[in-house]
Amino acid sequence: MTQLPIIERAIAHGQRTAIRSATGVHVYRDLIAASETIATTLLDGKDDLQEMRIAYLAPAGERYVGAQWGIWRAGGVAVPLGLAATAKELEYVLTDSQAETVIVASELADKVALMCDRLGIRIVSTGDRPSTPTTTLPEVATDRRAMILYTSGTTSEPKGVVTTHDCIQAQIESLTEAWCWRQDDRIPLFLPLHHIHGIVNIMSCALWSGAEVEAFPRFDLDAVGRRVADGAYTVFMAVPTIYVKLIEWLESLPLAQREPIVEGFAAMRLMVSGSAALPASVHETWTELTGQRLLERYGMTEIGMALSNPYDGERRPGAVGRPLPGVEVRLQADSGEPVADEGVVGEIQVRGPGVFGEYWNRAEATSASFTDGWFRTGDMAVIEAGYFRIMGRRSVDIIKSGGYKLSALEIEACLLDHPVIAQCAVVGVPDEKWGETVATAVVLTSDSFLDLESLRTWCEGRISPYKIPRKLLVVDELPRNAMGKVKKLAVLQLFGGIEVGP
Repeated sequence: MTQLPIIERAIAHGQRTAIRSATGVHVYRDLIAASETIATTLLDGKDDLQEMRIAYLAPAGERYVGAQWGIWRAGGVAVPLGLAATAKELEYVLTDSQAETVIVASELADKVALMCDRLGIRIVSTGDRPSTPTTTLPEVATDRRAMILYTSGTTSEPKGVVTTHDCIQAQIESLTEAWCWRQDDRIPLFLPLHHIHGIVNIMSCALWSGAEVEAFPRFDLDAVGRRVADGAYTVFMAVPTIYVKLIEWLESLPLAQREPIVEGFAAMRLMVSGSAALPASVHETWTELTGQRLLERYGMTEIGMALSNPYDGERRPGAVGRPLPGVEVRLQADSGEPVADEGVVGEIQVRGPGVFGEYWNRAEATSASFTDGWFRTGDMAVIEAGYFRIMGRRSVDIIKSGGYKLSALEIEACLLDHPVIAQCAVVGVPDEKWGETVATAVVLTSDSFLDLESLRTWCEGRISPYKIPRKLLVVDELPRNAMGKVKKLAVLQLFGGIEVGP
């Protein structure tokens, strides 16, 4: 019987350790057995699920993998649910995807039981055994739909991004080649598993390669730090906010406690940052602390990863590198013409086998997202000495003020160097005179004070006068989504009706 390639590879990895979690150590053969049980339970006497949408809610670990692979092996489409999602968010995904079954870990059943009963959706536990034995699982063609991931919803209502098995395989193979994944790699997994960063970049690349994943229910500084000090990992991937937390934590530790953790980080072969912009100051501080040059990359739900700093070669702070293997990337100007010159801002457009095929039940949105076969990311960038540098989102991170197109990310990178600013988000607030005016919401370091006048004085000489914020709002925390990305529209709402400064 022909298996999906990721299943074939897992079978070949056999008795190698695949997952470490709170429930123990699990080899690849365990994952294959678990996925077969799930697949047989889902089929319940059917020959093939024929792309039926199956949602699943499970913590990171062997039950998550068993559910995902079981859905695929039964011929279904996997729809991962967020562990921290609200009831409203869960119901939206279930109804929009038209899920017919939810697989759930027993300890999480209360989150969806009443909802599924009301919606008429079948519930299957990760521990269930099939009532109708099936001797043969269906052969699933790789061009069939495999997964629906929902966009973060930072700028609009979440849309279901549909990828095929071929598409996911292309994303995995591109990264395993570029980042030199190998069988003896070991990596922690603490990122949410309803986003592509955790699902593809970490879990799928590791399991494709025969590597070992240590799953945590969430990011825990002490727990992860202890394992780093033990030399448990060769690869580490996180979002910028985690690196900021790690820096603050390491700097707070006594030298005797800090040194073994720093040595553990220094010994790793690869450390990656993504899902949000990494401030250059954080990049440099991390290098000073650990000797590691973080590898920044660029991707999104619809395309997987498209750009990356090199595994071997210069890793430039603030840049996201060059196109990954098998990926074509171009910049397009507002005129519709390709950007030919370096230093000129254009929209990133991507083409290749890793690009998604459709938004679920949104034909118009799908069509509007492509131009001549190129996916329009909505992200603006420039090329500088061959490397792409992200300037921000066309809609929320490019501020049009007084005839200038300003990069919110560039201004944020400057503000994060201010001694009392711990976090910040820059947005363009509508302004009758300027079109949009630069506004920033900031989180300060403990027991600090900052007003607009002193901020503007500090900015002089650091950024151009027309980029200096004209509005300031000090907040306790910035609104973020599950991946740690700042929700810019929510930041804009913070300035609604609020006059701060001249």
